Amino acid sequence: MKFLKTLAAVLLVIVSLTACAPAESKKMEKLVVIFVPSKDAQTILTAVEPLKQLIIDQMKTLGYTINEVEITVSADYNAAGEALTAGTAHLAFIPANTYIVFHDDGAELLLAATRDGLNKDSENAKDWNDGNPTTPTTEQVTYYRSLGIVGPSAKGQELLAKVNAGTALTWEDVSTAIWCHSSTTSASGYIYPSVWLKENFDKTIADLPNHYPTTGGYSGAAADLASGVCDIAPGYADFRRDNEAKWVQSTVDGGFGRTASIWAETGVVFVTPGVMNDTISYSANNEELTEKWVAALRTAFIELAKTDAGKTAIAIYSHKGYTADVTDADYDAARAAAAIVAGN
Repeated sequence: MKFLKTLAAVLLVIVSLTACAPAESKKMEKLVVIFVPSKDAQTILTAVEPLKQLIIDQMKTLGYTINEVEITVSADYNAAGEALTAGTAHLAFIPANTYIVFHDDGAELLLAATRDGLNKDSENAKDWNDGNPTTPTTEQVTYYRSLGIVGPSAKGQELLAKVNAGTALTWEDVSTAIWCHSSTTSASGYIYPSVWLKENFDKTIADLPNHYPTTGGYSGAAADLASGVCDIAPGYADFRRDNEAKWVQSTVDGGFGRTASIWAETGVVFVTPGVMNDTISYSANNEELTEKWVAALRTAFIELAKTDAGKTAIAIYSHKGYTADVTDADYDAARAAAAIVAGN
């Protein structure tokens, strides 16, 4: 009898402690989401505005309450990674190379994006120069390519003529051209083009005598090509399609003021291997993001990307959906590319 009384007392204490333990909160005042400036910031903000309510609604179906979703566009790619490591942002839509730079300091994978394949996917630059638009296919892929795009400048057209004639470019060819490029952590705008330079000439973009970072993302690069300010702009394989309308739009209306199409006036002079798709990464340093919150957000983004409204909102980044079937090890190739750029 004494044993039973003791056991009952112990069980009572355990039940009491359990009852007093605070339940994990399923409420969040504000979820902060950051996008990188791969396009004009206002264009991105307008396109993804519906995501705010979509996230709130989707999380509610999973039993989680978010009172507000704040979406901003970072000043550059690094700023998005820094917000994750500082814990000031919960989520960030960042490229693979930005992810690997900040992973050790707290950026963790939530999901990888999937996107439509393209009707052109050759590693031979000449195959992209038939004057026809690059168009999407229904095939979903987990990679994209970086292209070296030349514009209508005399130097750009000189390089394009050599490539289309089947003549390999020399270091003198590429080093005497003016390059405009993206942030140093941009995969298609800096890292993989540098890998191409390294493999062909044992150089990187940093070794070019005439190069500069653009403002305004790839739209800024397209504008610089159109004006002849630069000769080569590396970027993701369909960035010309994203700037097709602005290419021939009047400068008064915010366009680039050209009279011929972007497909007629630009061309490809190099093609890189496939680049791992963008990520949605989360902050391991944000105390609100418990394992259960991370799991719920992962499910929410996969599901909202299946809705018409969700598909429209994420199309600004050419995303078609998201997959959780990725691990940090899938980004080892990107790390190897970054090491080449860093000279390691």
